Amino acid sequence: MIRNNSEGILYICGTPIGNLEDITLRALKILNKVNLIAAEDTRHTKKLLNYYQIKTPISSYYEYNKFKKAPYLIERIKSGQEIALVSDAGMPGIADPGYVLINLALKNNLKIIPIPGVSALVTALAISGLPIGKFVFEGFLPRKIKERKKYFKSIENEERTIVFYETPHRLKRALKDMFDLWGDRKIIIARELTKKFEEIIRGKLSEAISEIDIREIKGEITLVVQGGIRKKENHKVDFLKNESVIEKYLKKLTNQGYSNKDIIKIAQEKLNLSKNIIYKKLLEMKN
Repeated sequence: MIRNNSEGILYICGTPIGNLEDITLRALKILNKVNLIAAEDTRHTKKLLNYYQIKTPISSYYEYNKFKKAPYLIERIKSGQEIALVSDAGMPGIADPGYVLINLALKNNLKIIPIPGVSALVTALAISGLPIGKFVFEGFLPRKIKERKKYFKSIENEERTIVFYETPHRLKRALKDMFDLWGDRKIIIARELTKKFEEIIRGKLSEAISEIDIREIKGEITLVVQGGIRKKENHKVDFLKNESVIEKYLKKLTNQGYSNKDIIKIAQEKLNLSKNIIYKKLLEMKN
């Protein structure tokens, strides 16, 4: 389908996740020139616009009006207007209602232009110290305890580093469920990223639970968790006859960020080998 050149444009515009200075010059230019800004929280976005003295009209577009408001915004774009979609923080469309408007724009063959910006997801990954060549983003965790435990169980064998968003009032319970079902994995709790009270809590799940258990946690939270080990059928093979299999398995655990102590413990269970054999192989690999 050929796009009508008289139609407007939908800009997907990244905004700061905390520090108002974390915005691109291009984003400021776009916010200044469009006909309308569609914002998840108009009060929140007005703080940014006032900071940069941007006078562009603003309209609410959020979770509870997305299906009603999206067609209205599409009609304005069809009439030739340019609209910038912004979320409360970061890039629109990630764990927010932006995808509804974006999909509707695609169905109407409208031009969509991304204006890249900061993201809590990528920022937390970058400072995590965990392997991020491959990772999976799971959004917000289920609210109900039973559903959350079932969900954790369903992804316990996910090998890639896992990223979640979570709310402060559910954080402690979620970490305890995670520990009960996954064991003592490494975790990074990134709180209030780029803001005045930014805090990064690192360590094992048991350590993180102990640290926050006696505190009141506030603010926006991103969790980065060490990946698990995929269970395989017939894993009790005579691995002693195939050292390359042992070495490959140990390298995988090392690349996932596990310590030698944890590697030995996991490999003992999965490979059905003695502690001495695994330790000796680790030394050989190191040398």
